[in-house]
Amino acid sequence: MAILGAGGLFRSLTSGNTAEAAGGERFPVSKPAAEWREQLTPEQYYVLREHGTERAGTSPLNAEKRSGTFVCAGCEQDLFASDTKFESGTGWPSFWKPLEGAVGTTEDRSFFMTRTEVHCSRCGGHLGHVFEDGPKPTGLRYCMNGVAMTFRPATS
Repeated sequence: MAILGAGGLFRSLTSGNTAEAAGGERFPVSKPAAEWREQLTPEQYYVLREHGTERAGTSPLNAEKRSGTFVCAGCEQDLFASDTKFESGTGWPSFWKPLEGAVGTTEDRSFFMTRTEVHCSRCGGHLGHVFEDGPKPTGLRYCMNGVAMTFRPATS
């Protein structure tokens, strides 16, 4: 089963000045690398713009249990509702479903394996990967880097 986001296949070009979708289409939020570096922490830049991975178990978002929304640290787009978060035991925040249209995916063939990489559909920032070993109802596990997101608690 191929896993594709609502926006199609996306690819972030971190070596250039902008983020673009496959086929050359630009993401709605596009900035030169220098602006991203100024806006993001070094850890956020490494993950979001250079496709890095944070060390397992290091994100405070692993323990986040409040009602609210997980948003992209790069562009503040809503990504995941808190009621789709689950404990996967992997050391990274995991979700069984993104918000409609929030993410795009592309094939990642790094480290001698094929995985499905997940990107923010608004800025192209790398969020993590999605696997087909999650809980019902989707059977998917969106394994996200906590540093690539922030949490916005629900208002009363």
